[in-house]
Amino acid sequence: MNAIGIIPARYNSSRFPGKPLADILGKPMIQWVYERANRTKFLEKVIVATDDQRIFDTVTNFNGNVLMTSTTAANGTERVAEVAQNLDAKLIVNIQGDEPLIDPDVIDQLIILMRENPTAPVGTLVKKIEDVENLINPNIPKVVVDKNFYALYFSRSIIPFHRDIADQRKWIRNEKYYQHIGLYIYHREFLLKFVKLPISNLERIERLEQLRILENAYKIKVALTETESIGVDVPSDIDRVISYLGSEKN
Repeated sequence: MNAIGIIPARYNSSRFPGKPLADILGKPMIQWVYERANRTKFLEKVIVATDDQRIFDTVTNFNGNVLMTSTTAANGTERVAEVAQNLDAKLIVNIQGDEPLIDPDVIDQLIILMRENPTAPVGTLVKKIEDVENLINPNIPKVVVDKNFYALYFSRSIIPFHRDIADQRKWIRNEKYYQHIGLYIYHREFLLKFVKLPISNLERIERLEQLRILENAYKIKVALTETESIGVDVPSDIDRVISYLGSEKN
């Protein structure tokens, strides 16, 4: 099954306007994401999808593949689907445009996951939670899985909740807690169906788009990764990325 990676990029982020064009050591962030994604073994092509002329021109200037999309997309997934509907690909990887340190091997891990599980409509990644701060942080979605490593539920709350042990440090020492890594791979036909589904009740409550998939009785195949990138949500996160890149060189 051939796979194409799509990076949705919008300019008007409420917390960080112009985020895809933020400078990181002389290159715009979108270029870091694009170049890292192109280091994968299994992606046939990488495309930036944007509705902003400034981003379009920037990607063109570093000779990247970029397509202009409509301004009506409600989120990155809809933007990815708009591009995917005109592509001849079995698998579509939604690559976050604010992950300048994304590991190409993680993208390949997702593609392998779907090739080994061809009946799964969607695949994603989780990482074992190692510290209590991540466990209690509502900005880090948690996920529980079944015995075959299909997602049962995603939540901003702690799941599972250990009723009989008060010390949460013991929870992560004695049990397996997973945080969701927001990278998705879809069968193209399912992606086009998914974006037409109405927002579900659980999705509305938790503000987690993936719950729409589960609430409509579709399955999400999960793989465990040890890699966690540094996402850029606010301008101060750029300093964290630069610090990491500096340590990577040493």
